[in-house]
Order: sequence, then C-alpha cells, then structure tokens
Amino acid sequence: MDLRLDGIHHSYGSTEVLSGISLDIPAGQIVCLVGPSGCGKSTLLRFVGGLEQPTGGAVLQVGTPPAGCLNPLTYVFQDFALLPWRSVRGNIAFALAPHRLPRAEEEAIITDVLARTKLSDFADALPKQISGGMKQRVAIARALAVRPAVMLMDEPLSALDSQTRELLMDDLVTLWTRAPFTAVYVTHNLSEAVRLGHKIVVLSRRPGKIREVVDIDTPLSERRHGDPALEAAEARLWGLMRDEAAAADAELLHV
Repeated sequence: MDLRLDGIHHSYGSTEVLSGISLDIPAGQIVCLVGPSGCGKSTLLRFVGGLEQPTGGAVLQVGTPPAGCLNPLTYVFQDFALLPWRSVRGNIAFALAPHRLPRAEEEAIITDVLARTKLSDFADALPKQISGGMKQRVAIARALAVRPAVMLMDEPLSALDSQTRELLMDDLVTLWTRAPFTAVYVTHNLSEAVRLGHKIVVLSRRPGKIREVVDIDTPLSERRHGDPALEAAEARLWGLMRDEAAAADAELLHV
C-alpha cells in the first residue's frame, strides 16, 4: 500500500503551519521528514496517521494493505509509550488484544517479533528493568506485531544517547533488510536521515513547504560512516536547511 499526500495545508487560527504538501510514499521505502524546528514535521505525521485532520488537502491510501495486516498505520513514539505495569511480552500483547486472534496465533506473532528485535531473553521484564534502547525495541516490536502497512515514526531515537542510537539504527536496517517495511520517519538528525532514508523530504520553515526531495540510492545494508556519498548528501541537506534553521530558532525564541 502506497500513501499519497495531496495538497496538504493547515492553519491554527491565523497561523499557517503547512502549505501545499504533495508527496508520494511508496511501499517498501523509509521516507524521512527533516526541516527546521517548528516547520510542521510532527503535525504532518499526525495528519498521515489520522490523529488530526488538515485544514485542506487529503491523505490517500493507494492500493491494499499487505496480507495479514492488522493495523494499516501504526505509531512509534519518541517516549516509548509503554505500559509500566506490563512486561515486554504484555506490552506487545496489548496491541494485539483488540484483534481477538486465536491464542496460538497471537503467541506466534509475539515470539516472532521478540526474536526479530532481539528481546526474547527479556520477554518477562518490566519496562523499569530494561534500558532506554530496549524500551524503544519494545515499541518497535509492538508496532511490527500488528503488521502495519506503514509505520509512523516520530523522532523515535532522539531520547537515546549516541551509542544506543547507533545500535538502534543498525537494528532498523537489519529489520528492513530481512523484511522491507514502509515508514514515514520524522527526525531532526541529518546523520540519522541519510543512514535510514530512501527518500529525504526537506521542509522549509513555517509555513512548511517541500523545499526538495533527496533520494539516497545506496542500499541500506551498505551505508557506512565515512561514506563520501552519504557525507555529501548530509552536507547538501544542511546546506538546504542552515539559514532557515537559524531563522526558525530565532522566531521560536520570540514566541
């Protein structure tokens, strides 16, 4: 299933936040949204996920969800959003509960996503007993359990230290390489964007418009630190954003 954003624009009262956003999100690709602070990245993601409705334009689902899909769209949040009284297994099961699957099928799904996210040995641990990186793995496992057509990822690694972030990026690459998924991935980290994104959408400062779409052709599994092509892509992204990022920060200081 592809997604198509058709002329999205939005205002909060007299404040225009997004203007004329049209974008195709192909199945099997990770599409990263980057841009200055306050440009509307997370707002746009909420429209994609149906949590809010834009003032104008539409988000269209093109085609049908993949076989076995339980939730066409599912979120992975920055703050993990785990239930502290439930174990790792229990948090994953919570996402499956509304679908009333046969017990054996539910257990098979949970066992599979625990293995895929390297959490099998921590299935019975409570969130307070595991690290931040493992908590985000639980959030990713919970999202994968419902076999979404599209994962909506709102700065999922920004609360983690740099070493843990690197490990989680490796994990995401491994997950995608083994079973390609579709994701819309909001980040302020350009290194993260060029490491994970097939397509990087650069938004302008408010009102957010698409300045440029940068395609990264290097396969995810072959992307390495120090790769000249990736460094050039990151430099290009920063060149597109630098002046507007400074101006956006100055505006936010006076809000």
